[in-house]
Amino acid sequence: MIRAFTAIVSLACLALAALGISACSPLALFDAIGPRDSGGRQALKNQPFGNHPRQSLDVFVPVAGATNAPVLVFFYGGSWKSGTKEDYAFVGQALAAQGFVTVLPDYRLYPEVRFPGFLEDGAAAIAWVRDNIAAYGGDPRRIVLAGHSAGAYNAVMLGLDPRYLRAAGVDPKVVRAVAGLSGPYDFLPFDKGTAAQVFGEAPDPAATQPISFAGPHSPPAFLATGDGDTVVRPRNTQSLAAKLRAAHVPVQERVYPGLDHADTLLALSVTFRSKAPELAEMAAFLQGQTAPRPLTAARVR
Repeated sequence: MIRAFTAIVSLACLALAALGISACSPLALFDAIGPRDSGGRQALKNQPFGNHPRQSLDVFVPVAGATNAPVLVFFYGGSWKSGTKEDYAFVGQALAAQGFVTVLPDYRLYPEVRFPGFLEDGAAAIAWVRDNIAAYGGDPRRIVLAGHSAGAYNAVMLGLDPRYLRAAGVDPKVVRAVAGLSGPYDFLPFDKGTAAQVFGEAPDPAATQPISFAGPHSPPAFLATGDGDTVVRPRNTQSLAAKLRAAHVPVQERVYPGLDHADTLLALSVTFRSKAPELAEMAAFLQGQTAPRPLTAARVR
């Protein structure tokens, strides 16, 4: 059903192109015409977090209001070569409706930047969140990172390798958990396509891999994929989950039957939510990891 719907959306874009309307992609049209979660709304648009045109972000908040709510920063995919936050408003509203103050950043893309430029942008966005999100009802001490595909890589890498947040002046401990949907985490050796282009100039290839940084100090992780994913093989999710579990890090690993690479994104939408309980399971896991921590009683000397 998901594949049939996306095929119809693609045909609609072709029809618009025939009429001379070229600003259309299947995801943009899906985001524009699909139903949205009524429990979330956009509160801020195109807020700069840097000087580059792609260093801006949008903020979505629960309609019911938020006070010291957990904050979720969501990174979209596109092979680090394409994508725009404008096409993911349905994700922002869906996550806001689950009670998260949700931030959707843009970031610089290949060929303008290669690894680690997009990670540096992600860290800069998180620095903005830490400094400003309280004005929108979010708790800057309770940040979680999530993403799909290349965005899942960004989210997980920023959570596991603390160097990028530290370079941006952010304490890595503010990241309470990460969630990755169909992400590449363990993809050495690089193939001759996108991975070689984006990561091939890195002096230490192992340092480009999230799995290299999985250890006992890693944040808890929700890792999901579809068993029909032929773009980013499920072994990426499985190998990272196994290494985190071996380090005694809380992990929820889900392989959804019948879902392919795009489906794990579309399953967040109202239209296709019945295809997998992904949104509910991810939200429950992240909410559990962002629950306010009890105060520790002072020791009496």
